[in-house]
Amino acid sequence: MSSASGQHKSPRRPLVLVHGWGMNAGVWAGLPAALTERFEPVALDLPGHGGAAFSLEQWSLDHWAQACLEQAAERLSAQDGARAVWLGWSLGGLIALQAARLAPARIAALVLMTATPRFVRAVDWQVAVPEGTLGQFHAGLLADPARTLERFLALQVRGSEDTRGLLRRLRAGIAERPAPDPAALEQGLMFLREEDLRGPLPDIRPPALWLFGARDTLVPAAAAERVALLMPQARVQVVPGAAHAPWLSHGQATATAVLEFTDAIGL
Repeated sequence: MSSASGQHKSPRRPLVLVHGWGMNAGVWAGLPAALTERFEPVALDLPGHGGAAFSLEQWSLDHWAQACLEQAAERLSAQDGARAVWLGWSLGGLIALQAARLAPARIAALVLMTATPRFVRAVDWQVAVPEGTLGQFHAGLLADPARTLERFLALQVRGSEDTRGLLRRLRAGIAERPAPDPAALEQGLMFLREEDLRGPLPDIRPPALWLFGARDTLVPAAAAERVALLMPQARVQVVPGAAHAPWLSHGQATATAVLEFTDAIGL
């Protein structure tokens, strides 16, 4: 039976979905049918996004990961929660990685989609955006949050084969939910600028698939080789032609990669 057919025994396994910075759970409306046929989507909202609660006491990556673990627990039975696959997109990838460090028994596998253990460049990590790029977003966030989010959306689709169509689909996905809390946006941007999970990668227990977009300008596909060295037990793939949102622009290729990975690890 083809792994992309989606014709598997029920019940479907939970697929916990963690969105990126400034977005909300609505972005997953375009998840490929091959994935929703195999898995039961459980889309979370990051703290302060999509109407989810946010407190300034939630100042660390640990706090955000724990909030997502608690939100997932509310949506899943204890048995399902222990078998869930977690898919984190962009900033959501950092959150999913941290959740796997905090509660590895609750995460059957990780899919890190156009994510990276470090989002900004360093002397020993050139496969990232310049720090000044995210610094500009921070300055803009203080002056005009709505316009800054629109600029960030444009950055995520830059390089894609259908820039206008992809931007329209992203906008539509997030438009029906409340705008993010500016304080949560500032906190999330700090994670993008400051967090570095390269060191812990080899010790993360759940099986992992990293998916990069060949045309991604936010998380360069060149990071794939470095991640493969840091986490040799993981599967690392680049989706040809894709930018930062491959499940929308290249749904079939993305679904096939995820299903082949979960088949390979027996999920």
